Amino acid sequence: MNRKTPPIPDYEGLPIATLQHRIRSLDEEQMRELIAYEEHHGNRTGVLEILHQRLHGLEEGAEPSEGDQAFQPETPGPPQGGSPVGEDTTAPRQGLPPEGYPEARR
Repeated sequence: MNRKTPPIPDYEGLPIATLQHRIRSLDEEQMRELIAYEEHHGNRTGVLEILHQRLHGLEEGAEPSEGDQAFQPETPGPPQGGSPVGEDTTAPRQGLPPEGYPEARR
């Protein structure tokens, strides 16, 4: 089976830890599709090991868990609060010493 798109949105950019979480909602057929996709497109040994382990678990009776594939906890939100940096917290400018560069006095 050769898919043009994986059954998980944004699959190619997912960190491994997130991928392990996201594949838990897939059933056996979807796992086989994802394995075929990975073998055809990336063929990454570590990723395939994780996918095969999950497929084996499903074949042994594990159930897919509920979850929203669109949920992306790995995407940070905007920073909260402001920056404490301002004119009153900035270090004074460092210029030349009053006597200039020591090398220039030779």
